[in-house]
Amino acid sequence: MSLRALLVLLVMLNFGVATWWLLRPGPSAPAPWVQPDAVPRLVLLGEPVPAPTRAADPARADGPATAGIEPRGETGQSALAGAPDAVQDDGRDGGPDASPEPAQSPADAGPLSPPVSTALRCMSFGPYADAAPVAAARAALQPLGASRTRVRDVVEAPRGWSVAMAPQSDRDTANALALKIREAGFDDLLVVPSGANANGIALGRYASEPAARRREAALRAAGFPASAQPLGDASVSHWLDVAAGPGFDAAAARRVAGAPQLHDIDCAPVVAAGVAR
Repeated sequence: MSLRALLVLLVMLNFGVATWWLLRPGPSAPAPWVQPDAVPRLVLLGEPVPAPTRAADPARADGPATAGIEPRGETGQSALAGAPDAVQDDGRDGGPDASPEPAQSPADAGPLSPPVSTALRCMSFGPYADAAPVAAARAALQPLGASRTRVRDVVEAPRGWSVAMAPQSDRDTANALALKIREAGFDDLLVVPSGANANGIALGRYASEPAARRREAALRAAGFPASAQPLGDASVSHWLDVAAGPGFDAAAARRVAGAPQLHDIDCAPVVAAGVAR
């Protein structure tokens, strides 16, 4: 009996729930959101931006009210008579003073200046032994079209440097001194067998002066009077750098200038430091 009553109770509960579900009211629509006036609106990229609305002009708002009043007497007539002049003086209403000046066309700007020609050829004539032939070559090349010239001095370094000790009295003395130098830790040496420096001790050849000076200082610190000497004398040669136009005959200019050699060089230093013709 209790089981049947429980079954009937469950059926009635299900029926009540189903009836409520079918007869329940629908969901209410959400209230629309209104954006406050002080908050700017979000504008997406590419979205056209609406033009801002212009505030009403108080003078124009009052215009229709005052326009309907008919002026009376001389005061009203003079006010109406002065109105056209006021309109003409207003630059915003198209008066004569407000008309913009016409833009100047490129044709009215005048003729353009021709571009500066940069077709230059720069050459170096030389070497000359002293300043006299350089001056003569400069004077001879200027009538041929040399626009700018400069004199450049080149110091030619010696072929190298040698470190040696003076010749000894005989070969046995030279060999004994060479043995002492080896015992002091200097292995690069040679006893000169013959020639003007016979029985002298050669202590090495170097391409640069600093290396030779270091070798000399090390030997002197050990008690050996070595000396560093250049191989050949240093000399100075003079060159004439010339900047000329494309019609410049370099071969003929070399013969006129009496230059043993002719080399093409960069024009930038010649134009910057050269002397104009």
